[in-house]
Amino acid sequence: MALLMPKTLKLSDGERHQLNQLSKRHNTPQQIVLRAKIILMASDGQNHRGIARSLEINRQMASLWRNRWLESEGKDLSILQRLQDRERVGAPVKFSMEQVTELFACSLFLTVRLWTTNKSLDS
Repeated sequence: MALLMPKTLKLSDGERHQLNQLSKRHNTPQQIVLRAKIILMASDGQNHRGIARSLEINRQMASLWRNRWLESEGKDLSILQRLQDRERVGAPVKFSMEQVTELFACSLFLTVRLWTTNKSLDS
């Protein structure tokens, strides 16, 4: 049975330097630090299993970030942007901005009217 080798990942000196700085900076979010370490280890030739074992993560995560890094090559993105999560698609919008604004205006009008007439909301 042939072993599948992960895609090779080559870093420029500038990329390696920036990834090292990101991973050592105290104010870098830990997710970004972890991803930077994955990319650095992958560029050193480590496979997914070795990276996962060293960083105490699963192989799928090591594979995911290697592949995302390779996919973002050639795009006009900073190192930090390449390590960010992709934007997630949420539920479709239920109310338009006009409807939200109108609802807010109505509730504000009602509140002001109650204050000026000294009526409580309970009655």
